[in-house]
This record gives sequence, C-alpha cells and structure tokens, in this order.
Amino acid sequence: MAKTPSGKNGRGYRDILYEVKDEVAWVTINRPRVLNAFREQSLDEMIDALHSTREDPSIACAVVTGAGDKAFSAGGDFYAMTRLTWTNAAMGNDRMQGLAMTIRGLPIPVIAMINGWCMGGGHELALWCDLAIASENAVLGQTGAKVGACPTVGATQYLPRIIGERLAREMIFCARRFTAQEAVAIGLINKCVPQKDLLKETLAWCETIKGHSPQTLRMTKKSLNFESDLLYASWQHGMELLAHVWGSPESLEGMNAFLDGRKPDFRKFRMRNKQELEDYLDGCAKDLNAPPSMRARPSPKKARP
Repeated sequence: MAKTPSGKNGRGYRDILYEVKDEVAWVTINRPRVLNAFREQSLDEMIDALHSTREDPSIACAVVTGAGDKAFSAGGDFYAMTRLTWTNAAMGNDRMQGLAMTIRGLPIPVIAMINGWCMGGGHELALWCDLAIASENAVLGQTGAKVGACPTVGATQYLPRIIGERLAREMIFCARRFTAQEAVAIGLINKCVPQKDLLKETLAWCETIKGHSPQTLRMTKKSLNFESDLLYASWQHGMELLAHVWGSPESLEGMNAFLDGRKPDFRKFRMRNKQELEDYLDGCAKDLNAPPSMRARPSPKKARP
C-alpha cells in the first residue's frame, strides 16, 4: 500500500485530507469507498486547499493523490453526475475548470502521485498536474464513451499534445486503457515505480524541487503553459458541449447502466436517430417542408380496368 503523510484536516475538509509537511503540500482525495470519485464538494475543497498554498511561499511543490491503494481517482461520482442537467451544468463544469486553472495557475509544480485506477475525470485531474508518477498497479484511461460522458475538460485539449492525435483518439473513442508501464512508454506519465516505492520516489522528486530556485520554477511553469493556455477557448467550448450531455437520455443510460452493473444499450439511440432521419426525409418527399397551400397534390390513383 502506498502511504501518504498523515493528512491532517486543519481547514475542516470532509472529502479530502490536506497537510503541509516539510515544505510540501499534500492533497489527498479521501473517498476510498467510491475509488476516490469526486463530487462538487470534493472539487471545492481541492480548489481551496491548493489555492491556500499561495499563502505560504515556503511551500516548494504540491502533491495530489488518492486515499488507499486501489485508486488515484475514478473520476466524477456518478451519483453527482446523474443530477447534472443543461440548466445546472455550470455547477459541475465550472468547478472542474476551476480546479484545473488553480493547478495550472499555481507558481509551484504540482505532482500527481497515481496509485491504482486513474480514470475519466480522475485522469483529467492527472493531466492538469505538471508531473505524474505512478505505481506499477496504476491503470490510466478515458471511459466517457462507455458511460455517456465527454472528457472535454482537459482530455480532448491536452491528450493530443502529450501522446499524439492518433493515440488520443484511440484512448477517447475506444476507451483504451494504459498500464503505468505503457503510459511511461507513450509519454502519458513521467515515471512508473513499484507500489511500495511510490511515496519514496515522490518524496525524492519533492526534495529535488525544494533545492531549486522558486523564481525559476515559477517563471518556467508560466512559460511552459503558454501554448496550452491558448486552448482556453477550447475549454469553454468543451464545457458547453458537456452541458448539453448532462441529463441527456444517452448519458443517463450510460451512467445508470454502470451503477446497475449492466451493459448500456446505446444502439437504441442510433435506431431512434435513424427513424427520426427517415421521417424527416419522408416529409421532404411529401412537401411537408412547404406551406400546405403550396404542396404538390398526390397523383390520383388510376382505376383498375
């Protein structure tokens, strides 16, 4: 089991543990019963904790991880996601973007310490971080296509830049998963280590960073982010796309199927769409796209001799 520092909750958090120890801030999603899936409160607490590092310039870096040995994060909690609709989508989407912008905007490096499952929105969380180290039991993937969700709050923006267009499309369209060893090979994470060494290796990174110029780290992080910061418009676009996904019959089918432990039936939506298109084309053939007075009259049927 990969252990983290004790995780004191001096700021009164419920969903996360937060501690600053030896000039390193530790943020641990503390919902192991649901594989550290996050809800609105989890995102609020992570934003608050990470933003608080600005109040202590002695902090050299931050580490984001998940409690227990089974998951970094499985992504959004489906019991939270199934409550989202086009009307209230901003309640979830803005928090996701807020956490991403908090991580990317900090003047210190943020490390994702990945243990076990790192899926969906949990994988997007890892993408927002500056560095990623994983244990050998880690599995990274995008599951949106399997559950009717859309990874448009980071994955569609960053994956093509990190692993290339082809693999990014395969990862998203085919919901392909990568082991930690595979993830290192394609550049998705920085390092893979034995599970028992995950904390030790992460602390070694922290010690290295602590020995480096905070001014240089701040300036170079800002410069490294320049090109991908230009993708902000894509984030806004992606959040609006996602807003229309939340509460849709397809998304509810996918997420409820997961909660019910069954395979989702997405084919029925394709068949419904096919019927709707056929009805539309049939209407065009019958001049239903013109005022009634202008429609062609059907030819009278010839009487049989």
